[in-house]
Amino acid sequence: MKIFFIALFLFTYTHFSYSQQISNDQLKHAGAGFVVSSITYTTIYATTKNKKLAFYLSIGSSLLAGFAKEYIDSREFNTKLDTGEALATGVGGFVATTSFSLFIGKKKKPKDVALVN
Repeated sequence: MKIFFIALFLFTYTHFSYSQQISNDQLKHAGAGFVVSSITYTTIYATTKNKKLAFYLSIGSSLLAGFAKEYIDSREFNTKLDTGEALATGVGGFVATTSFSLFIGKKKKPKDVALVN
C-alpha cells in the first residue's frame, strides 16, 4: 500500500513540473522540507514511540509547510500557486522521513547464549 502512495506522489510531482530541470529555488524548498520533516519526526517519535504516526505526520507537515508558503507567496505577489515548489518541499520531507524511519526504531535484542561448562 505504501508503494502505491509513493508511486502516486512521484507521478503527480513529475506531472506538475514544467521541465525536467531542478531549479535552485526547488533545492531550497527540498532543504526546508527536510528540516521541517526532521524536526517533526524526531519530536513525534520521541513523545509517542510510534513510527507510523511520526512517518505520516512528518510527511504531512512538510507538504503543509510547502503549500502554505506557496499560498502566502501567491497572495503577496498576486501570482499563480506554484505546486512544483510546494511538492519539492514534500520531496525533501519524504527523504528525511524515510531516512529516519529506516534508521530509528527497534534495537536488536542480544541473542541468548547458552553457557557451556
